[in-house]
Amino acid sequence: MSDKKLTALGTTRRDLLKSTGALLLGLTAGKLLLPGSPAQAKAITEKWPWPYEKLDPVETAELAYRGWYKLFCGGSVVCSIFSQLRKKVGGPYNLVPIEAFIFAEGGVAGWGTICGSLLGANVVTNFILGPRTAGTHLGALMGSEIMDWYCEAEMPVYVPKNPKVDPKKIPHTVSDSPLCHISVGKWMKKANKSLKSPERRDRCARVTASVAYHLVVLLNKWKDGKYEPEGEFPSGEYGIPAQHNCDGCHGDDVPEPPES
Repeated sequence: MSDKKLTALGTTRRDLLKSTGALLLGLTAGKLLLPGSPAQAKAITEKWPWPYEKLDPVETAELAYRGWYKLFCGGSVVCSIFSQLRKKVGGPYNLVPIEAFIFAEGGVAGWGTICGSLLGANVVTNFILGPRTAGTHLGALMGSEIMDWYCEAEMPVYVPKNPKVDPKKIPHTVSDSPLCHISVGKWMKKANKSLKSPERRDRCARVTASVAYHLVVLLNKWKDGKYEPEGEFPSGEYGIPAQHNCDGCHGDDVPEPPES
């Protein structure tokens, strides 16, 4: 892998060689810890959720904005946060293959489902705050709060320091939905721009930066012990996994659960 690509992941060739050497020389109970060994896997999972140190929301947003042009929405949200935690915390964050999250592009493999930036945000909250299986709903609740905020915000919220496209060419829209298809579709209609246009691409990069910024604000509040979850699961209201704007896609064909 080239130095250029490694730098995009927040890791230089020198860092990689140093971390690899340390890993190969590391001894626990007299046994060599190799990548993927049961001892290493146990050490990582026993410490899950993973430690978090406060980050600068602006710096994170800038990383996410620039990263979008390499890893797109989901990958760049994860990268913008985990690449910084690699330096601040190290440990398990060094083992995450950040490029793997590029699959979230275009609403997961281009299918227009959940916006990739939201998928990335939920990956981050579950690693740091823990999923339900870790005995807490906090990661899922913060993820749900991010999704609700995304639906109601005038997107994109964040304006990068050195935008690739004039901000005047990027109108704001309210998606009223966490779906890529609806979010991007509404914006394309208002802006009268195609999917492959520079304006649409930059709009999504800014949306991704907006999500990364907001996520770090919430994580920092949690780190300070000041976070009070505002997220809730829509399934509790509808009796079926759902979003609040089913009519945006379904019309008269909204699935309804049977009465219990």
